[in-house]
Amino acid sequence: GYTVRQTIRLLAEKGVNTEENLLEAARTATYDYSFINNNSEDPSRLEGYLFPDTYEFYKNHNAKNALGKLIDAFADRIDEDAFASSKAKSMGYSMKDVVIIASLIEKTDGTDQRDIASVIYNRLQKPGETAGLLQIDASLLYGLPDHTGAITNADKAVDTPYNLYLHKGLPPTAIANPGSAALKAAMDPNDT
Repeated sequence: GYTVRQTIRLLAEKGVNTEENLLEAARTATYDYSFINNNSEDPSRLEGYLFPDTYEFYKNHNAKNALGKLIDAFADRIDEDAFASSKAKSMGYSMKDVVIIASLIEKTDGTDQRDIASVIYNRLQKPGETAGLLQIDASLLYGLPDHTGAITNADKAVDTPYNLYLHKGLPPTAIANPGSAALKAAMDPNDT
């Protein structure tokens, strides 16, 4: 559930490389995967693709390779066959959508991730009471990285692409790096 910036901070604290070098790699390094936007220089281009796991690194590890190791782990663990036969795919969602939804699931406080996934898909497909707005606080906070304290109505009025109180549908990128359980829940939500 860490963001790219939190992951970079942790890697720097552990001596993998400096925060500056890791952030530069997140912005500019080219990664050979179609799901990474190598034309962007925003670190959020890696959001959702730094797989949370236990890793071994050398001290002062090459920054690009260190982040690449986490991206490789994501690519190794994402099951294309499972996605091809998933409910999400049959509903018309892309793998990028699934990663974004999994990140939203990862950042919620609920324990039944498949039910949380169901709520998200229901809000996307059957707008009803929310008029297509997901209204997920974790996404709002991602768009307000310096926010502290409780969320206020003024916070909900700040227009960022991650404010799902103002913008319908999914945010432009994932808001965290989801684990296997959240990814599986996003592919195959419960029917609720």
